Amino acid sequence: MLLFVMESKPVPAKLLHAAPPYGHIIAHERWRGSALVHSLRGSVKTIFEEELGVVDFCLSNKTCVLYVSESDLVAGNSHRRNIVRFRNANSGLQGIVIVEKTHLSEQYFSGLQKLVVLELGLTLLPVSTAPEAAQLIAQMVLGENKENPFRRKSVCRLLEPVVLSLVQQIPGVGKVKAMQLLQRFPSIHQLSGASVHELEPIVGQATAQHITAFFHKQFT
Repeated sequence: MLLFVMESKPVPAKLLHAAPPYGHIIAHERWRGSALVHSLRGSVKTIFEEELGVVDFCLSNKTCVLYVSESDLVAGNSHRRNIVRFRNANSGLQGIVIVEKTHLSEQYFSGLQKLVVLELGLTLLPVSTAPEAAQLIAQMVLGENKENPFRRKSVCRLLEPVVLSLVQQIPGVGKVKAMQLLQRFPSIHQLSGASVHELEPIVGQATAQHITAFFHKQFT
């Protein structure tokens, strides 16, 4: 569920200097009691805050997330305006848009993908359910941290089915290539930041271009 803010001025992406400690995220108050936050229990702790503008989750002082649910996609175009505001307020941050891609919302997905990736240059990550999104968020939060490498590796193993499923949605990437990629780039952050030159020895030039297009650039 996204909150459509009516002000004409840019909505702040996050609180100034709001950086959650390791193992925590900052979530907008509207997510309190949600299935997604409930699914985070046991892996990531949640700090609730009302002053996040259109941002749904702050994962660090550099990364924030906007969540587009199945009902948002089906209901109308207000989520598109929120995504634009999210990008405009996101200077200096890594903006990630997580989208529920289901049987009901699939017909709207390609249009949203074009807006998010091609027109706005943001990262788009599809999920099928809110609990799957929670696992992905936990993997990004805990997998990115370098202070506890033993914990990071155990978390990546725990969430591997979710991440593996996501990576296999990239054109040209099957299960074998997905596993090879995750061995080299064990977190979504690392994979999304990899260059064609880094990916090519693992999956070949064509698939490497598909991967960078999936996360950042124009689709081929």
